Amino acid sequence: MSGFLAVLVVVLIFIVIFQIAKASEYVSILKGEKKSRQQSNRINGFLLIAFLVLGLVGVYYCNDILKGKILGDSASEQGEGIDTLIYVTLAITGIVFVITQILLFWFAYKYQEREGQKAFYFPHNNKLEVIWTVIPAIALTILVAFGLKHWFQITSEAPKDAAIVEITGKQFNWMIRYAGKDGLLGRKDFKKIDAAGSNPLGQDWEDQLNKDDIMSSEMHLVVNKPVKLIIGSQDVIHDVGLPHFRLKMDAVPGIPTTLWFTPKYTTKQMKEKTGNPDFVYEISCDQMCGSGHYSMRAVIVVETQEEFDAWAAKQKSQYDLAHATAAPAAPAADSTQKAVAANK
Repeated sequence: MSGFLAVLVVVLIFIVIFQIAKASEYVSILKGEKKSRQQSNRINGFLLIAFLVLGLVGVYYCNDILKGKILGDSASEQGEGIDTLIYVTLAITGIVFVITQILLFWFAYKYQEREGQKAFYFPHNNKLEVIWTVIPAIALTILVAFGLKHWFQITSEAPKDAAIVEITGKQFNWMIRYAGKDGLLGRKDFKKIDAAGSNPLGQDWEDQLNKDDIMSSEMHLVVNKPVKLIIGSQDVIHDVGLPHFRLKMDAVPGIPTTLWFTPKYTTKQMKEKTGNPDFVYEISCDQMCGSGHYSMRAVIVVETQEEFDAWAAKQKSQYDLAHATAAPAAPAADSTQKAVAANK
C-alpha cells in the first residue's frame, strides 16, 4: 500500500510540473517572449532548488532505512575488507556528489537570467584544470590500489588446509564436485561428458583420483575453514556470484578460474542473526547467459565440521553412481539365458 501511495505522489508531482509548464506557455503568449523566458527561469530555478532539497532528503532517507538490511554483514573474512573498501568509496564519492550537486543547482538558481545582469565568460583556466584532473586521479589510483590488494588476496594460492570444491556452470544450473578423502579432484575430459550415464562433467574413470569424488546440487562448506573454488563452464560465460560473501568470479569455457575465502557463520547462525528462519546462502549467476539466466541459482550450506562429515558420509561417489546405472544390465541378461537353458 505504501509503495502505491509513493507512486501516486510521484505521478501527481509530474502532473503539477506539467501544468506549470503549460501555464508558462500561455503567459509567454500574453506577455511576450523575453518576459516569458525570465518568468520561466524563475520557476525553473525554484523547482531546481526544491528538487535539490527533496533529492538530498530522499538519498539520506533511503540510506537510513536500507543500510545493512539487504545483505547484512559480510559472511566471509575476506569480505570484511571488501566491505570497508566499499564504504570508503561511498564516503569519498558521496561527499563529492553532495558538494557538486549543491553547487550545480544553486548556481542554476542564483545566476539565472535577470535584467541588468551579464554573465562572466572565461574560456580556460590552467589552475582549475589541474585541480579537477590531478585530485580525482590520485583518489581513484588509491582506491584501485586497495581494490587490487583484495583481488590478489582472494585469487592468490589458497592455504594448504583449504577444502577443494569445483563448480561448473551450464545453462541453466550449477554442478558442484568435491574432492574425496585424498583431497584431490580427478581428471576431466569434455569428450567423456555423458549426462545420461551419470557423468555430466566428463570425469575420466581411469584416473584413480575420480573414484572418491562426489557431486551435489548444493555447496556444503565448513565454517571457519578456507575453501578454494575451481570455477568453469561447459557452454557460455557464466559468473559465480556469492553476494553474502562479497565475492564473484567469471566462469569461462576452457579457462578454469579460482578464488578462495573463509566462511564466518553457519547457515543456522545467519538465520539467527537475520531473524529469517528461511535464510539461505545463495549462488547466483551474475552474467547474462541466456533465456533461463534468472533461474540459475544454487544454495550454499555452511555447517560445522561434524555436520559436513556426516553429510559427506551419506553421499555416493560419482564413480559408483555412474557404474551402478550400468550394473543391472548384466544380471538381466544372465536370468534370460538361464530361462532359455531351463526350457531346453
